Amino acid sequence: MFYKTEKLRFECTGCGDCCRGNSSQYYVYVSPQEADKIRAFLGISEAWFRCRYLARLDAMTFGIRMMPTGHCSFLDSAGKCRIYSVRPIQCRTYPWWPEVVETRSGWQYEAKRCEGINRGAIVPLKKIKSALKRLSKN
Repeated sequence: MFYKTEKLRFECTGCGDCCRGNSSQYYVYVSPQEADKIRAFLGISEAWFRCRYLARLDAMTFGIRMMPTGHCSFLDSAGKCRIYSVRPIQCRTYPWWPEVVETRSGWQYEAKRCEGINRGAIVPLKKIKSALKRLSKN
């Protein structure tokens, strides 16, 4: 595994690029508990939250809808997350996702999209493993 043998650097710059895709066909996976925290944070009804922000991906899985432009519904005009304090685990663990850290090519590919990759201090392996574990439990 690439992340186990290399010293990886990451420092979030707050640019918001990780919250932008190139298609509205992407989703941020969200557990029912996470969805409820976000809904409560926004102070809106469950029905409105589901209608406006969620897409059912299968019988047990929901995702936060992306805008037609491909960016997250919760990204404001300044490129900041409107729900940062209650953001889903998928967002909290970025860029420590298996598809990003398992191979050098995955890391390098993501670095083209994220200016914080290969920047800042070396991230301890323990922190990377913890993020991967948290993501796998979700």
